[in-house]
Amino acid sequence: MARSPLLPVEDALARILATASEPLEAETVPLADSLGRRLAADLAACRTQPPCAVSAMDGYAVRAADIATVPARLRVIGASAAGHGFRGCVGPGEAVRIFTGAPVPEGADAILIQEDARAENGDVTALATEPVGRYVRRAGLDFSAGDVLLKAGRRMGPSEMALAAAMNHASVSVVRRPRVAILATGDELVPPGAEPGPDQIVASNNFAVGAHAQQAGAEVIDLGIAGDNFAALEAAIRRAREVRADVLVTLGGASVGDHDLVQTALTREGMELGFWRIAMRPGKPFMHGRIGDTRILGLPGNPVAAIVCAALFLAPLVRALTGDPDAGADPTRPGVLGADLAENDQRQDYLRATLSGGHSGPAVVTAFTRQDSSMLGVLAQAHALIVRPPFAPPAKAGAPCRYLPL
Repeated sequence: MARSPLLPVEDALARILATASEPLEAETVPLADSLGRRLAADLAACRTQPPCAVSAMDGYAVRAADIATVPARLRVIGASAAGHGFRGCVGPGEAVRIFTGAPVPEGADAILIQEDARAENGDVTALATEPVGRYVRRAGLDFSAGDVLLKAGRRMGPSEMALAAAMNHASVSVVRRPRVAILATGDELVPPGAEPGPDQIVASNNFAVGAHAQQAGAEVIDLGIAGDNFAALEAAIRRAREVRADVLVTLGGASVGDHDLVQTALTREGMELGFWRIAMRPGKPFMHGRIGDTRILGLPGNPVAAIVCAALFLAPLVRALTGDPDAGADPTRPGVLGADLAENDQRQDYLRATLSGGHSGPAVVTAFTRQDSSMLGVLAQAHALIVRPPFAPPAKAGAPCRYLPL
């Protein structure tokens, strides 16, 4: 029987993101805890900023007409500081000492900066003219009460947090962090710090995959290591359901060998298989399915394959669940090859590569000679992945390419 054709990478991503067409439910958090979170609703200003006309400079609040001809001597009748405004009115021939951010008194319509003023005996002499409105920040210059300044889906960074605070929000409604449960599988695995047996290796994929999920905005739940037996696998899958994981990521065991039991265990626990096997290298034995509200991503066991799949599929899924409108956007950039590449077969290649140049021209992307998907040492040295489409013809150094920054 002929095998079904491998699913293209773009189609695989589209199917995965289709399970996250709507972001998760909202929760309210203190503004100080909102860094990196995405807003669940539009955020409108609760106040006007600035609430009144304020000075943009240190100097004197004056009537522009009084200093239309200089030098002009004015009587100083008081002072206005931030938080302590002058309550009187500036009349003809009068001025008020003013500081940056202080309210502009009634009657004044310009600021004479202190560099252009000479104070003496309670008066001030204007040495330069200023037009109406000079150095005056009008009320509402930044925003007005009711203005929607941060839209739903916006990621809260330092600037957004400052804006929300200025808008007088002590807390914000954000999308709940997706819960991503990660399960490493295989009798050959031991945790870091343990003494591996003669036929064992140290588990590493869970750290990189978890980091990709966490950077994308997830709460990561480590389910540990399950051995190659149905009892252990099914118990771990049930734990993922118990913690209400939005995504369960399994590492290894999703192929069809005698010891690859993960897909069968998931099916026995009720998984509806979406697809299995993708036209990509590394990462062909990738699986996607669903058990109720839990999305399943079955990543390959080879370290580089698992990490590449986490970057290509898990991170966008997490971002989509948090409400990122650009979760499915193309993350690649243009560059030029630093070395020749051979023609490609039916699978899309992701070649570990270094980056150079890029300051005054396109980045030069040079693939490593060794591309084995078990080699973490090469991946740790890589700056990027060169993306080679299926059936790409041979390409010479200097030819254009697309690359995914690491």
